[in-house]
Order: sequence, then structure tokens, then C-alpha cells
Amino acid sequence: MSWLSSWDSFIKVVESGSMAAASRRLDCTRAQISKQVAELEREFGVRLFERSTRKLSLTPSGEIFHQHALRALEAVQSTEIAVKNMGDVPRGVLRISASITFGRLYIAPLLPKIVSKYPELSCELVLTDQLDDLFEDNIDLALRMTKAPPEDAVAKKLVQLKRVICGSPAYFAAHGEPKTPQDLAQHQCFSFLHTGGSPDWHLVDRQGEQISIAVSSKIHYNNLDCILAAVLDGYGLAILPTYLCAQEIARGNLQTIFDDLEPVTNFGRYLHACYTPSRIRAPKVRVFLDELERTFNPIPPWEA
Repeated sequence: MSWLSSWDSFIKVVESGSMAAASRRLDCTRAQISKQVAELEREFGVRLFERSTRKLSLTPSGEIFHQHALRALEAVQSTEIAVKNMGDVPRGVLRISASITFGRLYIAPLLPKIVSKYPELSCELVLTDQLDDLFEDNIDLALRMTKAPPEDAVAKKLVQLKRVICGSPAYFAAHGEPKTPQDLAQHQCFSFLHTGGSPDWHLVDRQGEQISIAVSSKIHYNNLDCILAAVLDGYGLAILPTYLCAQEIARGNLQTIFDDLEPVTNFGRYLHACYTPSRIRAPKVRVFLDELERTFNPIPPWEA
């Protein structure tokens, strides 16, 4: 099936916008990609790309071939998965994606347990706060905290995530404790850095009414570990998930405020296990889902 490589190279050129970018993704030379595309054009007897000094664009024939090539390669991938999944013994490589902080704390420790139970199984954990493409990045299962799970995947709720507003006793001793939510605007408040997102805090009361606070900070992080460290050092307040800060609260290193209000963030209220429909038939995915269920239910470890 040598044609698969050429078809995949063609798709990568379309997605990347150039042969040079496609060669970097496929870890090969630009000349190899150019040769494969030329062979396709010679085989079909049509031009697939319009070439200029600035960019490549698909010809009408190229657009048709691109649509069919995508479906064909997806079918091949599904066939490979189905064949490899024959039998009930988990085997092969289980590729998992999770956010950096949560994955480090709660997913990484699970993998040695899984591998020790199933000798024919190996695991790869990709820690990233970016949303991986399940197909493109060959992810068997992604653990995502999001309001909008991908529409082309199965999204199973694993556990509800609680968030609290907290600060260190040293901060409150130096700056006082806010008496009302509106007082937060007068304090140093760390918000998770979103590209183009609003730094405002959104809180919901028990009647479902939302309060928006225009908080401010001179320092911004896109990593929860950094925010936790800054709060522990007494530099400000933050909305933090209890999976990260529960131990520090129990030790008295942090204290919470406005416990009757629920912080609402772009990450949503739930941790989802996301996978493509074909993956659930894989024994390796099923046993990992079972392990996740045992870990987070009925009580997640940070609340135990």
C-alpha cells in the first residue's frame, strides 16, 4: 500500500499550506514531498496544485481528490484499529492526552499501575494545555476540561471539578479580606492567561445570578502551578481548582473566601474523557476508562 504515503503527504501539504511545512511534519525532505505530489499528478493526469511564488492552492481536481483522500485514509485508519483490537487482551500503545497540571498530578501515577497489570500494553502521556486533535495527533483518549467537548468525539463526564477563590493568610494579614465580591477589584487577582480572553472573574450565587468582577493583575500566567506558587507566596488571590489546592487549604497554607459563590471559568465544570467512536472498542481504552472511573468515583482523591 505504497500509495498511502503519497496520499498522506498530499493531505499534509494542503493542511500545512506548503511542501516545506508538510516535510517538517512528516520528518522528511521537501524534495521527497515534491516527488510524491508530482507522481500523483502524473498518475491522475491532472494538476492538483496551482503553484506561485507565494503559496500553493488546490485546483478543482485537487479539491475533489482532497475530499476523497481524507475519507479513504480515515477508513484505512479505522480498519487498522479494528484489526488490532481483535481479542480482549489490552495490547499495543495507549496514547493519552491531558492538561499539564492535572495530568502530572493524577494521570501520570496511573500509568505504571496499568502497565503492570497488562504486560502487552505500553502508554504514552502527552501533557499539553492545548486541545489536541484526536485524529491528527493519534490520541486514543484525551482528558479535557472544557465547556464544549469536540463534536466529532464521544465525551464522557468523569468527575465534577470544584473551584474556589483563595489566598494565603499572609496576604490577608497584609491587605485585608474582601468583604464583598466587588471588593476583589481592589486586590491583586491572578487570572489564567487566555489568548484574546477576558480577565474578568465570573461568579454565580445560589440563585443562579451571575456577578462579573473586573479584576486586575500586573502578572499573568498560562499555567496553574505558577498561579498557585504566587498565591502561596502571598502575592495575590486566585480562582483555583480544588484538585490543585485542596491539600494547601487543609494544611492552612491557603484559605478560601466567598464559599457561597461558584466561580465560572472557560474550562467548564467537568472533566471529560474524549475519544473517537472507534476507540471505545479497543480493550486498551476500555481498561483505562475503567481505571479512571475507579480513581475519580465515588470520591475523587483530592476530596478523600
